[in-house]
Formats: sequence, structure tokens, C-alpha cells
Amino acid sequence: MEFLSYLISGISLGSVYAIIALGYTMVYGIAKMLNFAHGDVIMVGGYISFCATSYLELPAWLSLLLAMAVCTALGVVIEGLAYKPLRQATSLAVLITAIGVSYFLQNAALLIWGASPKGFAPIIPATNAQEEPNALQLFGGQVSISYISLLTMGACIVIMLALTFFTGQTKLGKAMRACSEDKGAAQLMGINVNRTISVTFAIGSALAAMAGVLLCSFTTSLMPTTGSMPGIKAFTAAVFGGIGSIPGAFLGGILLGIIESLAKAYISTQLANAILFAVLIIVLLVRPSGLLGKYVPEKV
Repeated sequence: MEFLSYLISGISLGSVYAIIALGYTMVYGIAKMLNFAHGDVIMVGGYISFCATSYLELPAWLSLLLAMAVCTALGVVIEGLAYKPLRQATSLAVLITAIGVSYFLQNAALLIWGASPKGFAPIIPATNAQEEPNALQLFGGQVSISYISLLTMGACIVIMLALTFFTGQTKLGKAMRACSEDKGAAQLMGINVNRTISVTFAIGSALAAMAGVLLCSFTTSLMPTTGSMPGIKAFTAAVFGGIGSIPGAFLGGILLGIIESLAKAYISTQLANAILFAVLIIVLLVRPSGLLGKYVPEKV
């Protein structure tokens, strides 16, 4: 039963990584940009939710919606000010800009909220009013699944299915796919490339805010560097599953969470991150495009 508990814990943690990775893969798939500031948008979402519940005393669900709205606007602003002028620039220039935006957001959070960790109230409290655990008991209480874990796993599946439908069936989703194939040809066909990329950043940032609230609900703490390591791990998950692939990001996030949970339980807590990246290296040696990624030959 211990293995099952660790497996469930890994799936719930992997669901958070998957939600973040879906934001990464949306932006890369359409704009071909590695937005390394994505992890810090997670942190901003956590702080907005924290302020909404602690200072404005809003309910948890409303603080989540507020965080998503603020981060959606933030994503559009970041894209417009930092990335839009670099449409024709080299990938190295975009990468350096993304790192600069990341440090700017971290230091802005440091100035506004300080360096000391903030206690984050989970979106679903650990216990209810009768002091009973808010968890689903299985196998006579031998295995417990918290409701926040169930919420995270359910949200991850719904988001993955919704994004798959959105990109495959809606007019805007098809415009995104056209931009990912050839921005010049898409523009000639009447597609507003700038607006399409802005919407993509808005969706990715909204997902980052949701992931930030869920992540902080697990860790129950918040600081300016909260999003850094989860952002890197989620990017790893996107590459692991096949960056640019929505099902790949979902699969990569879940597998990464399971590997991390089992590595901490059976090998070493200190070596868990090293094991994660070692697995990534091995997978990329065998499948350079990721588990569900497709090799696309470069056009000359």
C-alpha cells in the first residue's frame, strides 16, 4: 500500500507539472519561444491568490479566478513589451530576454512582498470543520487521497482535453496551428499573427496562475523563488513528452511527478532531482523528439 500512496502522490505532483508544461508547450508550439519567465508567472499567481485571501478575505475559488485574470493580463503585457519586438530576432536574443524577464519578476516580488516565506492557505483545507481530514479513504483507510490532489488531477485532465479540442476544432485554435507551421503563410491567409501569439501567451499565463495556486496548496509556503524549480521541471516534462505536443506535455508531467515521488521514497531525497534529469537525458538519447514528439526535418 505504501507504493500505491507514493504513486498517487507522484501523479498529483505530476499533474501540477503537467499544467505548467501545457503552458510551456502552447507558447513554444505556436510562437517557437522558450518563455523561461513562465515559472515566475506561477509565483505571481501564488502571490495574487495569497493577497486576495489574506488581505481582501476573498474565498479560495475567487482568489484563484483573480490570480488567473491578473496573470493573463501579465502574460499579454510581457509578450507585447519583451517578445513582440523580437519576432525576427535570433533564438538566443529571445532566450536572454526571457531570462531577463524572469529575474525582473523575481526581484519585483522581492521588493513588494519581501524575502521571507509566506504561509499559504490551501485552496481546500487539510481538515474540515469537524477536524476530519479532507481526503478520500481507500482500502479501509490504508490509502488516503486528499481532495486537493483529486482536484489537481481532475483539472489537469480537463485542461489537456480542452486544449486538444480548442487547437483542433476552433477557428482560433486552427489559426494557432497555422502560425506554428508558417507565420508568413498564415499572415498571407489573413490570420492576425500578433493577436494569435498574444492569445497563446494569455492562455499559458492563466494556466501558470492555476498551477501556482495548486502548487502552493501542496507546499503551503510562498516566496519569490517559488516558481523557479517547478518551472524548470515542467519545461523538462514538456521536452520529455515532446515539446509542442499537448498530450506529450500531459504525459511528461505525470511521468516526471511519479519518478520524483518514487525516487524520494526509495532512493534519496537529495538525489531525486538528479535522477529526474538523468532520465530525461536517457530518453532524449533514445528519442530526441521526446516520447510523443514528431521529428520535423528542417526545410531548406
